Amino acid sequence: MAAYATYTDVQARLSRQLSDSEQTICTALLEDAALIIDTFNADAGADAKKLVSCRMVIRAIGDGADSIVPVGATQGSMSGLGYSQSWTLGSSGNAAAGELYLAKLEKALLGYGNRIGSHSPVEDLVEVSE
Repeated sequence: MAAYATYTDVQARLSRQLSDSEQTICTALLEDAALIIDTFNADAGADAKKLVSCRMVIRAIGDGADSIVPVGATQGSMSGLGYSQSWTLGSSGNAAAGELYLAKLEKALLGYGNRIGSHSPVEDLVEVSE
């Protein structure tokens, strides 16, 4: 599967250079992101696929800043001289640290919005005579 972006595209959005190991990981994640995007909507525009790929990978690898908050944390607390720390990492499946996923905005960028319609799987079981 060909990726829709390169590690240099991710670097440009991060405004920092990726290390050699980060470049390797980033390239693999971009290929994974392409598969997720194509599964969601293969007919989306090339620019949207590139942007969404970069956003997904940046979320997964983090911004590289020496942040005291772990990537994927949904809740946290800190203390002072009592040396206490507590973090809750995403339990919903979408906010887990390092996971590739499509955010609501990214789904919209890929052309998926509020669509009206329905389909019943029972309809496939019934023969229709015309």
